[in-house]
Amino acid sequence: MKKLGVVLAIIAIVALVGCGSTGGTAAPKGGGGGGGGAGPFKVDLSKLTTLQIKSGDSAEPTLKGNYSTLPGTKNKEPLTKAWGDVLIFLPKDALPSDFSKYTRFTLTCKYYDAGGAEIEQGDSNCIVSMIYDLKGDIRGPAQGPGANTPVKEFNVGGFSGLIHKDRGIRVTFKQAPEAVLFQNNSGSKVAFIEMTSMVFHNGDYKSE
Repeated sequence: MKKLGVVLAIIAIVALVGCGSTGGTAAPKGGGGGGGGAGPFKVDLSKLTTLQIKSGDSAEPTLKGNYSTLPGTKNKEPLTKAWGDVLIFLPKDALPSDFSKYTRFTLTCKYYDAGGAEIEQGDSNCIVSMIYDLKGDIRGPAQGPGANTPVKEFNVGGFSGLIHKDRGIRVTFKQAPEAVLFQNNSGSKVAFIEMTSMVFHNGDYKSE
């Protein structure tokens, strides 16, 4: 009986050790989310600038002339018509050095009306595109990504949108993008758009 008691005790100890080793590794603070790969890369928005466009003008003709930019990620001139442009430049020193380390992308922004009051986040406020080459097609297809626009997402900030959520969207970048382009939706009251975060990551991203 004593031998049986010793055997049972050993089995119990082994079982406890086995249970303790199945918990996995906690995701690092600030993101990771169990997706593996490199930790999240949060873009320093202080390095970004926004193209200054006259109310009602489009980005293409402005880029072809002598244009100016201002620090920050918000348009100075209000958008006065649907599909107005807010173009934000992405210098290479603000971006990851190796895009192959990241499989997902999260972006957030805020909206304001002509009087400067913030508009509640929701569907049908704006769309956002990411642009590889500003000398190429900066708008891409009407729906979905294109050869020069690897990201084109609708309903940013809304229930139906994905890009602003922790999980973000899955993207395979072929090169470093040069800019992001926001446009207000038809029928919205959005006059100003401000990008508030841009994160390259793997798995879910959890802000601190």
